[in-house]
Amino acid sequence: MTLKKTTLSLLILVSILTTAIVFLCFTQSSTDNDKQYREEFAAHTKFYAVEIPENLSFAGEQAPLDLFYCREGLDRELLVNTYWHSNTMLMLKRASRYFPVIEPILKKNNIPDDFKYLALIESGLTNVVSPSNASGFWQFLDKTARQYGLEVSEQVDERYHIAKSTEAACKYLKSANTEYNNWTLAAASYNAGQGRIGRELKRQGTTAYYDLYLNNETSRYIYRILAMKLIYENPARYGFYLRNKDLYPPISTYSILVDTSINDLVNFAARNKVNYKILKEFNPWLRNDELKVSPGKSYTIDLPEANSMHYSKLLKQVKDPDAIRGLPSENKTLDGSKELKQE
Repeated sequence: MTLKKTTLSLLILVSILTTAIVFLCFTQSSTDNDKQYREEFAAHTKFYAVEIPENLSFAGEQAPLDLFYCREGLDRELLVNTYWHSNTMLMLKRASRYFPVIEPILKKNNIPDDFKYLALIESGLTNVVSPSNASGFWQFLDKTARQYGLEVSEQVDERYHIAKSTEAACKYLKSANTEYNNWTLAAASYNAGQGRIGRELKRQGTTAYYDLYLNNETSRYIYRILAMKLIYENPARYGFYLRNKDLYPPISTYSILVDTSINDLVNFAARNKVNYKILKEFNPWLRNDELKVSPGKSYTIDLPEANSMHYSKLLKQVKDPDAIRGLPSENKTLDGSKELKQE
């Protein structure tokens, strides 16, 4: 009986010791793992403050970055767009395709080139629709679009026509600049409306955008434009290492003048040796499957040239495809193995 008790006691003791050892090992292992995890996280996760330039202008008008609230307003938008990597990278890629369409229209209308960044922040250069039903690259409401010469109907919505909507935006910006004699205020009014900006200037007794107390969206608006201007012009400085061949190349098109109705745009596409998807991709202003043309009216439908349909052919037209956009010549590859080309 005594032997049995002794044996049982030993078994209980061994069990307790084993459990204690396992617990201690597990606790120690968990603690070690947590410590290692923290060390790895600290070693491989680094975020840097963005560089704020000494001087910066929009449309030739200087931003007063010495004022703390201006500097911090720009800092916020630079941080958002620098660390929202996927969105900013997509905007940079799209800009390579669509800025060559927008820039000459701005120039022709004597609108400063910096206004291309307004379209960039408005829509990301996509045909989005806002909660207020503003549409297209330039985000026109239907009433404003019609006011500046765009057709908006059930079958045709020229807010989605990049060239025509850019022309309409130029008309608006000219009008706003005539009102304020200031391009920065003209840009702010594109967001808030000329009436609101005019009332706030008068009420607050100032003539400068940077002195105005405005709603959050309009207060951030110019800084968002300036942030994208900085990143677009200096992408590598803000961590975006894009080779020329990574950007979306412009696509050459040819035009078809249409002065009679088309009852079936699917068949029209087939007759012109493209699919319906391509027809709509290059003519998003066509809103349904037919196009009714009134007497004396005409439309121009754009389609891609045959050699513009395939990326392999498009890339042959890219100059210096492996060059990193905006990279200083003294910089090297990420692994330091060789120097990268400067664009």
